[in-house]
Amino acid sequence: MNRPAPPPTHHSPDEEWDRLRRQLRQLHAPVLEEAPPPGLLAAAKAFEEAVARKRRQAQALRWSGMAAAVVLAFGAGWSANGLQGATGGHTMAATQAPPLHGFVREAAVAYSLYVPEKRHPVEVRAAEEQHLVQWLSHRLDRPLKLPDLASQGYALVGGRLLPGTAGARAQFMYQNAEGQRLTLYLGQIDAGAPEARGAAFRFEAGPQLSTFYWVDDGFGYALSAPLGRDRLLALAQTVHGQL
Repeated sequence: MNRPAPPPTHHSPDEEWDRLRRQLRQLHAPVLEEAPPPGLLAAAKAFEEAVARKRRQAQALRWSGMAAAVVLAFGAGWSANGLQGATGGHTMAATQAPPLHGFVREAAVAYSLYVPEKRHPVEVRAAEEQHLVQWLSHRLDRPLKLPDLASQGYALVGGRLLPGTAGARAQFMYQNAEGQRLTLYLGQIDAGAPEARGAAFRFEAGPQLSTFYWVDDGFGYALSAPLGRDRLLALAQTVHGQL
């Protein structure tokens, strides 16, 4: 006597797709184990580089916009924000004219461009401090000294060479334990400018960045950070005292 055939097994759609995938893997297992063709690898690398290039361009546009905003803020907010007081025997006085306007603007732009950088904030890192100082001293044609801000909670990140309207500029970057950064921007001031003779201390506060700047023996210094006046003043006093 013949037994009836067993009823067909019904699988859910997900189970059926799993079964088909397993069969395809078994069928093409030798191909999956092969190395990718060189042409495919080259195409994938080119695609990754194109994506990375687009990302860098977009980031550059963002930082350029931020730098422009800082410049506009400094230009619009430039006024008699000087302080009346004494620092190391020098007087901080408010003036009618915008002293060192171009120099401080350059410092603000350099801050905005390089402080947000994660991988390349500086050209020469703190591990090569001696080389950094010698290199920048040679390029700025003046013996430079790196201030030690450890007592203020900031460690050196490194530095870089930058162009300026009156010659080469140097930027030293520092960072505290919270990841907050500040920069010391320095370089020769135009010898024909009145502010190039003697020393002057001034403070400029913007919506996102403050700068304490001064001139000493024809050389300009600008200390920039998103800090209040008193905190930045304490740092500037430390820097000036060591220089």
